[in-house]
Amino acid sequence: MYDDLIDSSDLSIARKSILPGTGFFLPDTLEEDREEERTEAALEGADVAVVADPDADGLACVALIREAYDDVRTVPEPDADADEEDGNESDVAVYGSEEEPLEDPEPTPHSVALVPASPHDVEDALGRVAEYADEGIDLYVCDLAPDRYEYVEEELDAALETASGVAWYDHHQWGDDVAAAVREAGADLVVGDSEEECSADVVYRSLEYEFGPVYEELAAVTRDHDLWLREDPRSDDLADYAYWTEPAEYVEVVREYGVDLPEWAQAFITERRVEKEALIDRAVARSELREIGGYTVGITYGRCSQNEVAEAMREQGADASVVVKPAGSASIRGTDEFDRCHEVAGRVNGGGHPKAAGCKPDIYEDMLDYAHHWTSRGAVTKQVILEAFEAVVAAEADEAERDDESDA
Repeated sequence: MYDDLIDSSDLSIARKSILPGTGFFLPDTLEEDREEERTEAALEGADVAVVADPDADGLACVALIREAYDDVRTVPEPDADADEEDGNESDVAVYGSEEEPLEDPEPTPHSVALVPASPHDVEDALGRVAEYADEGIDLYVCDLAPDRYEYVEEELDAALETASGVAWYDHHQWGDDVAAAVREAGADLVVGDSEEECSADVVYRSLEYEFGPVYEELAAVTRDHDLWLREDPRSDDLADYAYWTEPAEYVEVVREYGVDLPEWAQAFITERRVEKEALIDRAVARSELREIGGYTVGITYGRCSQNEVAEAMREQGADASVVVKPAGSASIRGTDEFDRCHEVAGRVNGGGHPKAAGCKPDIYEDMLDYAHHWTSRGAVTKQVILEAFEAVVAAEADEAERDDESDA
């Protein structure tokens, strides 16, 4: 296949909104091989490993842990000359997404190694730590929650044999049985209230270290976006910067500058937001509202920033919103009126918070299914998720009816 066919950097906004990015088309084996190499390089000589979701919350956890261990700082500098030579300064890799997931390891070895992982491959990251880390390493897992203990059982056991200890800090919705099994296996699990704390908050209060005001503010502003409070405009900057730049760069920039990003980072964000807003507009324009058991559910399709699109649908009257992505996954956002997003996601191969969840329905058998997904703007995925909404709403009604009968 010609590279140009899967390179989305030069696509029009109309086409980019519909199709997944380059990383989607890369073979899993290629990505797995590169992840093996990256993890091995990052863990060489490291005293600590942090398996974390590479979003702003997970990466803030890494920054806090590096500070607590007095790890070396490797602050990146903007390379204006390279940008001019490339002529494409806005074409930036995004780790862990369908864009460009294959970046190189950090150039300077850290005693606290970053091992990025998504909620769907946390077990793979744990397995790599067990294989490549030195005996007695300290292991942290941050901002990640397995849907079932069986998914991580073998890899967690292997990591516990290698590490001196495993501390797991999170704020997602955990099943009681999963949490109990992780603790019984030997991990020190601390789960914060998902309505009150982000994972960075949990790390901040759990580590036996006196953090300075910079890190207290980092946790607070990260929380502002992660819990969708949106009271501090800097939180959107952090979230966007974490999404658009490499995880290693984000961690070191917030360690050096805190939540007030340097001018060159702000300029980078401003430039990328031109495209971001255009993609948001496309997704909002194709959105529609459905009535399900007394709730209004907004649903749309497109490569976009899901939180802003969900907010636009909320302003149109949606009690809950679904954004189906070209890669096949979907984001589900709730409101005070509907706070069972994690239950909806749980019925379609996902999970999350009461008001923010994600999933990827297990409905894609081959590339023809994906081709239909793109040309139909996610029709099958939309239907499967709407049916999950119907099931959750029906279960809610049955529960209310039983409560009424019990009261009577």
